[in-house]
Order: sequence, then structure tokens, then C-alpha cells
Amino acid sequence: MRVYNFSAGPAVLPEEVLKEAADEMLDYNGTGMSVMEMSHRSKAYDDIIKTAEKDLRELMNIPDNYKVLFLQGGASQQFAAVPMNLMKNKKAAYIITGQWAKKAYQEAQIYGEAVAVASSADKTFSYIPDCSNLDIPEDADYVYICENNTIYGTKFKTLPNTKGKLLVADVSSCFLSEPVDVTKYGVIYGGVQKNVGPAGLVISIIREDLITDDVLPGTPTMLKWKTQADNDSLYNTPNCYAIYICGKVFKWIKKMGGLEAMKAHNERKAKILYDFLDQSKLFKGTVRPEDRSIMNVPFVTGNEELDAKFVKESKAAGFENLKGHRTVGGMRASIYNAMPIEGVEKLVEFMKKFEAENG
Repeated sequence: MRVYNFSAGPAVLPEEVLKEAADEMLDYNGTGMSVMEMSHRSKAYDDIIKTAEKDLRELMNIPDNYKVLFLQGGASQQFAAVPMNLMKNKKAAYIITGQWAKKAYQEAQIYGEAVAVASSADKTFSYIPDCSNLDIPEDADYVYICENNTIYGTKFKTLPNTKGKLLVADVSSCFLSEPVDVTKYGVIYGGVQKNVGPAGLVISIIREDLITDDVLPGTPTMLKWKTQADNDSLYNTPNCYAIYICGKVFKWIKKMGGLEAMKAHNERKAKILYDFLDQSKLFKGTVRPEDRSIMNVPFVTGNEELDAKFVKESKAAGFENLKGHRTVGGMRASIYNAMPIEGVEKLVEFMKKFEAENG
């Protein structure tokens, strides 16, 4: 039996995509072999990766002067690749709104001067700081954000005023959840294991003028964006199977009506859960309302023993992975694209029952 999987990542995937992949497991498109077995240089695989890129470009309306790279190492590998490829002045501004932005900031300090221009650490990252008039260094090469904070459940509703500097965004946990204006970013990237596909792949969308040989000395060949761009993400064997599944998810999103339809679907789910949390006597959301993510919803009872009881009983009732991140505690429901509305409705039903029994 399929459970309702609220995992923050690796996360729930569309059932029809999984069934299609299962049907093709032993014989993809008459090739007599699985995608797992075929050469990444073969005609069959060339069609897979090119179609995936074409569909992603259409979904996100990616301009022609941006490259789409399918890379390995997850989003965390880009924490180093970003400064290595962009730190010409050896200085960058970072906005710290959670653990992943903090890790990216710490990584950048290895390669140059990373300046924390704003942070919400003072209130356990439960809000997005005002980024309308930040003190951004004149010689900063870029401004960096993690746009949706998986652990803490916050989201930038308005992009920061970068004062003309390049914006770099990690969008791992909000990737393809709503329409996005790619032209507002120099680099936009995301690990796919939350909203788009299986773990082990990061998709980086990079403006072409930022892809050059002018990188920091000592940058590994594999981490030069130019190496990857010049070879159409095939410099070495890519994560072939993850790209294949992502391609299927792109088609599924298109079939569902594209990113506008995804946004409406996701907002509807989030509203069901937040509306309940706002009137509940037992459960409380942990994020400032105006900064709430529609992807990741953390909540607590205020009693650690009760939280543990809820997690245990919810698992027995068929709701998986509701335990909050170890740095926050409590609970967290990740309600990515593939989570059906019914899953959220049933979760709220269960929460009401739990509240009646334990309130």
C-alpha cells in the first residue's frame, strides 16, 4: 500500500511517473534495455536528455541566453562551484535564512570574503529579513539566497534588492512549484530530490555570460561550469536515470497545466494545512505568516513528548516522515507538487482527531 509521504527529500514523486518508469524498466522504447544500462552517448539517451531540457525550458520559459546544466553532487556541490566560478573580486553577499544558506556562506569563505548582509538566525530562521535596502558591498560579485527554506519553512515572496548585483539562488525545495522569472537571476539551481526527481542530480540554470574560463585558480575541471556547458552536461557520465525521471516529471507538470496550475494546486494544499494550524488549540505553525512556504510546513504542539507521540501515531496511521528536522524539532509536512490534495486533507483529519484525544 502507498503511504502519504511527507518527506522533505528524497520525496514523493507522481505515481503515474513511477508506473511509467516501472513499465519501461526492462525495455525502454524498444531498445531492449533499461535506461540504467544504456550508454549516455547513445541515440536513445541523447533523445532523453535533449527532450528533458526542451521541456524544462518550455515550463520555466528559460531564455536562450541561459544554459541548462544537469550536474552531479547535489545542490551542496554548488556551494563551492558558485564562488569558484563567480568570485572575480573575491567578495560576495550572503543572506542567511537557514541551514543551507549558512552552509553555502561558510563554503564561500574558503574562496574569498563572504559577507552576511542579512540573517534571521536571531529567531531560529522563522522569518525572512527585510531585503529592500541591504548594505551590499560595492565590489560584491553576487548576492546569494536560498529561496525556500526546507527545514524552517520560510520562502522569499519578494526577491532581495541586489542593487544591480547578480542574484544567485538555491531553489531546491521550491523548484517548479510556481512560475519564475529566470531573467531576475544570474544563476538559479536546485537539487531535484525534493520536487522533481530522485536524489543525486542538481539542475543549474546559468546566464551564458557567467560561463567563462575566468575561474578561481585551482577550480577542479569538473566544477567549471564551462566544462559542463561546452559538453552539454556530458563531460563525464551524468546521472542518466535521474535525468530520465526528471524528464518524465516535466511532462507530467505540462500535462497538469504547467507552473501556473502547479502554483494553484500547491497554494490550495498549503491553505488547508495553514488554516487548520491557525485555528488549532494544540498545534502551532512556527513561521511568521507572511513568510510561509507552500512547500514545507513546520509545526509544534509545544510539548516534546506530545510531538513524539504525534509522530509515532501518524506513522501508524500511514503518514510517513512527519518528524521535524533535528535542528528544529516538532513536525514538518513537506507538500511538494506530487502530494495529492487528499493527502493533506487526510493529514488535517488525523490532526483534528489527535487534538480531540490529546488537547
